[in-house]
Amino acid sequence: MLLDASDWTLAQRADEVLAYAGEGLAGRCAAETHEAAIELRTAPHRTVREAVAELRELRGLLAGDLAHLGLAAASSGTYPGPMSEPIRVSPSSRYQVIHRTMRGLARREPTFALHVHVGVPDATRAIRLVNSLRAHLPLLLALSASSPFLNGRLTGLASNRTILFQGFPRTGIPRRFDSYADWVATVDLLLRSGAIPEPTFLWWDIRPQPGLGTVEVRIMDAQPRLAATAALAALVQVLAHLELEQGYAHGAFAEAGEALAENRFIAARDATAAELIDPAHCTRVPVARMLEHMLAAARSHAAALDALDELESVRMLTLTPEPQRQERLMASAGLPVLIADLAARFTA
Repeated sequence: MLLDASDWTLAQRADEVLAYAGEGLAGRCAAETHEAAIELRTAPHRTVREAVAELRELRGLLAGDLAHLGLAAASSGTYPGPMSEPIRVSPSSRYQVIHRTMRGLARREPTFALHVHVGVPDATRAIRLVNSLRAHLPLLLALSASSPFLNGRLTGLASNRTILFQGFPRTGIPRRFDSYADWVATVDLLLRSGAIPEPTFLWWDIRPQPGLGTVEVRIMDAQPRLAATAALAALVQVLAHLELEQGYAHGAFAEAGEALAENRFIAARDATAAELIDPAHCTRVPVARMLEHMLAAARSHAAALDALDELESVRMLTLTPEPQRQERLMASAGLPVLIADLAARFTA
């Protein structure tokens, strides 16, 4: 998110920032739906460590450019304060199509997400991975929740971004696909009928990206700290390796669409305090216990991916939950201090 460094209001100046961006940011940052948002994109990397090193560089370059414009940046699922002026949609052609087709929905408060792409060798395994990772999406959301405030108010939800964004069509956890051909037929119908202009208008929590050779996990809130981004990216990569090489998610999740949808809401509401439904045993399991079981199963896969350190740091997300930190700061020091803290942690 772009911020006015003088008063910590949201700054709708993305076009100006992109025009000013130095050579180091060229091709690695882009407009988003709203003028108050900038997207940073890393290149493909073999390890999470390498990807996060590039992201650290990108955050530093952006912060340097913004300082010359009297701006700052921060990263969390939503801007925690009230909007000081009407929302402006980016003038780029893609986002004007979104504005035209989504109408008033495109002018809702901006949201900020962390998207992680995992390279997959072929289409068959990509669809198998999409199907199996569906079971893990609520856990990823619970661990990443970073948006307890909306318009300056504590809503009781840990991820207001999730609830806001699901106002768009074609969001949420997708259904299980029988094959890559099944996915192609689903997308082809929407394209040929003119309902959507391209497959990236499917804003599901997870989706194949055939043009990149990846499966993209999109359910997570953006993270104030790079360390949290590293932990979550490692968990995504390791879970993908675990599912493709060994299989982990119980088969009951494949048909438990209602349970997955409920888990998604519980995760958005309660974050790491959530108890998620286990459809195989008809019980609810605390996030911390679910995570411990998963880490035990995934450790050898993390070693194979050179991601052990990053994976072990996932536990910190349950020990120091981001929503609680923000709530304490708001209660003790007020909104400007909360936003200043988010900005300070952007490059910490």
